[in-house]
Amino acid sequence: MVPVATVEQVGFQKLLKTMDPRYELPSRNYFAREALPQMYTEIRQSLADRLANVTHFALTSDMWSSRTCEPYMSVTVHFIQDWEMKTACLQTSYFPQDHTGEHIAEALQDAIASWKLQEKYLVAITNDNWSNIVKAVELNEWLRMQCFGHRLHLAIGECSVVSVEMHCNSRRHLAEVQIQLGLPSHQLITESATRWGSRQQMIERVLEQERALAKVLSNDKKTRHLVPTWQDLEVLEAVQKVLKPLQDFTDALSGEEYVTLSYVKPVLHLFNESLLACEEGDSELCKSIKTSIVEYLNSKYSDPATTDLLEMASFVDPRFRATYIPSEKVDALKHRAVLEVETLLADQSSCQPPCLCVPTVPEPADGEAAVAPKAKRLASFFKKRTATTTAPTKRGAIENELSSYLQSASVESDTDPLKWWKDHEVFFPSLSHLAKKYLLVPATSTPSERVFSCSGNIVTCHRASLKPDAVDRLVFLAQNL
Repeated sequence: MVPVATVEQVGFQKLLKTMDPRYELPSRNYFAREALPQMYTEIRQSLADRLANVTHFALTSDMWSSRTCEPYMSVTVHFIQDWEMKTACLQTSYFPQDHTGEHIAEALQDAIASWKLQEKYLVAITNDNWSNIVKAVELNEWLRMQCFGHRLHLAIGECSVVSVEMHCNSRRHLAEVQIQLGLPSHQLITESATRWGSRQQMIERVLEQERALAKVLSNDKKTRHLVPTWQDLEVLEAVQKVLKPLQDFTDALSGEEYVTLSYVKPVLHLFNESLLACEEGDSELCKSIKTSIVEYLNSKYSDPATTDLLEMASFVDPRFRATYIPSEKVDALKHRAVLEVETLLADQSSCQPPCLCVPTVPEPADGEAAVAPKAKRLASFFKKRTATTTAPTKRGAIENELSSYLQSASVESDTDPLKWWKDHEVFFPSLSHLAKKYLLVPATSTPSERVFSCSGNIVTCHRASLKPDAVDRLVFLAQNL
């Protein structure tokens, strides 16, 4: 979004006159005091009407500071509507008080209250691992999903690598040497403490430019000691070998338009059994890095509440069902699913009674349920699941429905689970409520972090003095239009 003052710029006015000489451009005050506030009111009401019909929802949240060091907290809501994943920015509120757990907890409560969202329908909130926001979630007694991208970033952080900064003259020399050696004219990448995957990208670029980098560094006695030795390169290659396959997971699990939470359990299994499993031929350093990352992630996703959340999300995803659930836990998970479905049906009194029969489930159609590119890339890591057969249980209609679901035809790993449920809701009307509840939770806090990036494009040097209410309205419109 460009500043409203743009309408007063001569170049912009000439552009519009050239396009349509008859058009009368409204004043800056009209846009600032009438058009934008009216648009905000209309979009906000439209979103409120949509949220009024939502049965369950999840949140992501993040905190950031503007160019003038004014603190803000963004809150994003996630829900499923007509079996499509929906995301909306609720607010970007000014947060001048101390960033204590108590204050953050109160602000989060105020956020959902202002939108008349019922706390009991909040499935989980996904955020990073900042201690104060962790405490805030605990104070509110909400279920918290640890951002998988942030956890993976911290796990990779165990592999310490020193970055190299280059001055302008060295950069020019590097460009010249790249041409001489026939190397790609790429800039070096500096690791960012907040950007996931930046370490792997930095190492990959250093290895790519190793010859040019060595020539430039050796040309200056002040940087000669930084020339990578063969031991340094061996370390970088070992780290690169481990980190390279993980980049796709970081990217794909950051999506907000498709299901991501149900992937976390299978991804952790894949890390343990394949991608990060020590192999014959691995160096000791490579084995150490793999073990460090796996042990870190396993420890962070082992608490009972998180385990229950991840297992249920995977369970109601038709691509996985009980595949990645320990066999000794399947019966208990099925029992919990039945009890929770009963609770959901009792709570949703306005819903139609579920069908007490279990219709024959159709075979999946060819090319069923296309998915988003990133989700498809993530799905490619998982081969077609073998059909799971489970003997019918002795409970009532819900148990029969659950048994039929588990025995139904397997689907391809790149199937869109929401599209699958949309097509099969008539066959599993009771169980579909459970799918709507658990598949909406995002695996990462990226949606709220994207709000931060959007806000940075709004609170620019030309609009650094915007009042907090104006920032909230502009970010809201930029995210929700």
